[in-house]
Amino acid sequence: MIWKISMHEISMVALGAMSLYCGVTAVLKLNMGMMDVIEWELVSLNSSSITFTLVFDWISLFFLCFVFLISSSVLMYSGSYMSGDKAFNRFMYLVLGFVASMSMMVLSPNLISILLGWDGLGLVSYVLVIYYQNEKSSNAGMLTVLSNRVGDVAILLGIGLMSKLGGWNFFLYSFYLDDNYYMFKVLLVLAAMTKSAQIPFSAWLPAAMAAPTPVSALVHSSTPVTAGVYLMIRFSPALEGSKVQSGLLIISCLTMFMAGLGANFEYDLKKIIALSTLSQLGVMLGILALGYSDLAFFHLLSHALFKALLFMCAGVVIHNVGDYQDIRFMGSLINFMPLTMSYMTVANLALCGFPFLAGFYSKDMILEVAYMSPVNFIALMLYVMATGLTVMYTSRLIFYTLSGEFNLSCTSSISDEDYIMTNSMTMLGGGAIVAGAGLSWVLFPEPYMICMDSFMKSITLVVCLLGGVVGYMLNMMNTTYTLKSLSNYKLVAMAASMWFMPLLSSVKNSEISLMSGAVFQASGDKGWYEYFGGQGMFYFFSKVFLTLNYLQLNSVKVFMKVFIVSGVIVLLYV
Repeated sequence: MIWKISMHEISMVALGAMSLYCGVTAVLKLNMGMMDVIEWELVSLNSSSITFTLVFDWISLFFLCFVFLISSSVLMYSGSYMSGDKAFNRFMYLVLGFVASMSMMVLSPNLISILLGWDGLGLVSYVLVIYYQNEKSSNAGMLTVLSNRVGDVAILLGIGLMSKLGGWNFFLYSFYLDDNYYMFKVLLVLAAMTKSAQIPFSAWLPAAMAAPTPVSALVHSSTPVTAGVYLMIRFSPALEGSKVQSGLLIISCLTMFMAGLGANFEYDLKKIIALSTLSQLGVMLGILALGYSDLAFFHLLSHALFKALLFMCAGVVIHNVGDYQDIRFMGSLINFMPLTMSYMTVANLALCGFPFLAGFYSKDMILEVAYMSPVNFIALMLYVMATGLTVMYTSRLIFYTLSGEFNLSCTSSISDEDYIMTNSMTMLGGGAIVAGAGLSWVLFPEPYMICMDSFMKSITLVVCLLGGVVGYMLNMMNTTYTLKSLSNYKLVAMAASMWFMPLLSSVKNSEISLMSGAVFQASGDKGWYEYFGGQGMFYFFSKVFLTLNYLQLNSVKVFMKVFIVSGVIVLLYV
């Protein structure tokens, strides 16, 4: 009997083995306080040398462990989800390109060689967003790639500014970046904001939902969107005590609040989860701006597991309900898909920070440390409201899909008996339950000292309970009820559309560019530039050459005029 093993199965097993190896090695290096650096000098110019560097420390290896684990689960999941796709091999190679680009970005501590992974992520994400080759995917892909190019340019400018140090290895130089390198720090924060979709670059993240669901699971958990956070974690020594930190804090808090508010008005299942990712990225960058890069890294890892699981469950649900993504067409799915909805509930509760799930250990610590930090009142209130909004939209999503009214068009094909998908979700489901506790024991052998009064200690619990109640009430407001939001339509439209950010990022930009182009064409290309440019010069020289030609025709009239004029000039000067 000959066993036929497909390429994606080989890749899946290889990635799983690499994940296990990276995880074990990371724990050993963390315990021993060791790191391995491989450096290859490519070009040496004066005092600067361009080197290709790879660093294997516990941070990079832990992150790679999670990237490989989630990629392995996504490839296993894709074996069933994308089985009907004729170009499945191309899809698989693109996913592997994602993993390779992310690995290069994670392992490189050099600002030049990091571009290989940074640009690779932008390119592969664009190709995967336009995978379905329709107009909506094309628009989303263009918005994605153009938004990310802003960050790429910021990295390139940063390379130029960092050349004064004589090298680009930020492992060595990030401790010496004082206020004289303020513009360099601004460029790095700008690059991280574009990759992690912070305000005003938030529009591309929900638009990237045009990609296949397995890609969304990979993108929103451990690849492009977390690249900006990872870059900031590596550069965190350079940001300490800098003026850039306060700006990053307020932007991340606003992003957190905006995404949570928008998710409560959204009905697209994948976009709700995408906005939750945007909110959690704001949490990571917010605590990083307060100087706690270890907590940001902890939340980065724990968030990756339950967010990938959440997208996988969403893909199974969308597959089974007739390719609908509107949560109003779902309801009572617990009766038809008990296993999938159980995993989805676990992932949602981990997102809320439910006790003893993965999100609880990182998120609760982040909130309490933020409450203890010397933040201003606005940032503190944004943290509190964003926490309540997270529980609110999560409760709304759970009630709409699990319970709620039965709104399915057909029930004959609904089941969660696809063992390939359920097995891939089981891997991440276990991680979403135990990874938070395991990571907290490994990363923080010495616990943080949390010291606050009973009011600040209980405010998170109160806000979460209040958010859960309001989320349930939003679920009870069915279409038969009077739509209260219509009385404040403009305010609701602004909140639901991420403060008009998609409009400002796409349509308005196009309108401004096209209108400006039309004005410049009318007044420039067809106006003064036409008059003084090519056509005007042609007309002028034509007149000059006609005159010269007339003078050279041996005309008696011309000779007499020249004779008279010459005689007058001679008489005047004699």
